Amino acid sequence: MTTPAAPRKAALAFIFLVVLIDVLAFGLIIPVLPHLVEQFTGSKAQAALWIGIFGTLFAAIQFVCSPIQGALSDRYGRRPVILLSCLGLGLDFVIMALAPGLWWLLLARVFSGLFSASFTTANAYIADITPPEQRARNYGLIGAAFGLGFTLGPVLGGWLGEIDLHLPFWFAAGLALLNFCYGLFVLPESLAPASRAQRFDWSAARPLAAIRLIGRYPAIIGLAGVVFIANLAHYVYPSVFVLFADVRYGWGPWQVGWVLFVVGVCSVIVNVAVVGRAVKAMGERRALIFGLSCGVVGFLVYAFASSGWMFLAGVPVSALWAMAGPASQALITRQVAVDMQGRIQGALMSLVSVAGILAPIAFASIFGLFISDHAPVAFPGAPWMLAALLLLAAVLIAARYAPRGVPRAGVADAG
Repeated sequence: MTTPAAPRKAALAFIFLVVLIDVLAFGLIIPVLPHLVEQFTGSKAQAALWIGIFGTLFAAIQFVCSPIQGALSDRYGRRPVILLSCLGLGLDFVIMALAPGLWWLLLARVFSGLFSASFTTANAYIADITPPEQRARNYGLIGAAFGLGFTLGPVLGGWLGEIDLHLPFWFAAGLALLNFCYGLFVLPESLAPASRAQRFDWSAARPLAAIRLIGRYPAIIGLAGVVFIANLAHYVYPSVFVLFADVRYGWGPWQVGWVLFVVGVCSVIVNVAVVGRAVKAMGERRALIFGLSCGVVGFLVYAFASSGWMFLAGVPVSALWAMAGPASQALITRQVAVDMQGRIQGALMSLVSVAGILAPIAFASIFGLFISDHAPVAFPGAPWMLAALLLLAAVLIAARYAPRGVPRAGVADAG
């Protein structure tokens, strides 16, 4: 049964706001969390290491939990999973606000990893309510929610952090809990009972089994590799950006907030005004390759930028990377039946989690090494160089394996 256009648009608006508020809450703490960790550890190098540990722990828990959440959403619907995620994130931010030391922050990362399902389930939600030919555009709108959240959140978080480093966490907790209340009363279910899985699939809910599920769809194996490597590269931002900006340019929470505001504005412009037109003009495959290539160039600029204005010059180029995410999601969802979307998204999130296990500690360690007294050469931009090389590998994989034709929509389960 086809969902009428008006309910589809209303549901898209609902999920847009759910994602926006979640991302806004995350964005609030970006400028202050590394400085809070530095306050507990006493050094930037140690702070970088602990930020990497936090990221790795979060991703490891998400690796285990994301397939379970995806399978639950296929069986019981998207709405309850999204609501549980919003509630859990609210509790996570409360714990971070109260944290008297590093171990409390570590506990907060555990909560966050357990409940951070809204983004995964949002992707399945979009697939539920959107015809295949419109998915890249609508994933672009969700990308705009990310961009808008990361535009406003860091500026507000930087301002609040200048008052008190704990204040942004309280504000983020309020937003996440407000999001829960909003979803509880307004968010509709996207997956009709007739379209749900007949049983909870424990085999698909196991992390390694979930990743093997991707192997049942040969057309998306290469794309899954691109998603994995691109996310591996993207972790350079939360892993080192705030401390890098401090070391390289002397930026504090306020300046970092405004730089992330500029990054977010560029991302919103690309997702709202560019993605739909670019995919229509170039096709999903070429848009994917072009977006990844822009990411390579942007990261190289970041690596060698000797001044703040040079770094900012790379932002518009790097922002075009935002084309790659919607294009890859659209290509992947075209290959998967409606009652498998949640499990496939859970499997993809497991890959993202593996990237999150490996990347934060790697980027943080490289950054810590190249700013330390034992560095072979003083090069704070080393993590950005590594990220550029990773995206270059993703470009080559996409050029080789991304589908060239437009596949049939709503294909049957490969199993």
